[in-house]
Amino acid sequence: MAITTTSDATFTEDVLQHDGPVLVDFWAPWCGPCKMIAPILEELSEEWGDKLKVVKLNTDDNPEITRHYGITGIPTMNVYQGGEVVKTLVGALPKKKLAAEMEQFTA
Repeated sequence: MAITTTSDATFTEDVLQHDGPVLVDFWAPWCGPCKMIAPILEELSEEWGDKLKVVKLNTDDNPEITRHYGITGIPTMNVYQGGEVVKTLVGALPKKKLAAEMEQFTA
């Protein structure tokens, strides 16, 4: 499944109301570690298929959701299930570590 983007206006529909788990990547264009993890998320998104939806939210353009979830450092990745945050990861993780952290949602 391809990575999609979300915004303050569409977050509820794109993430909170989605039937399965959703990984939201909070990022910004100027963030070096965000650029490092982007291709890893692309690869994993393809491997995970429909098991885990991956969505990106630009923190510069979407301050409402960023503030609501207390995102102070990026990249931050929250996993939402049933409209609730069930896991939070901060920093640019290597592919193996990120895949292992998401295993409970992609198995």
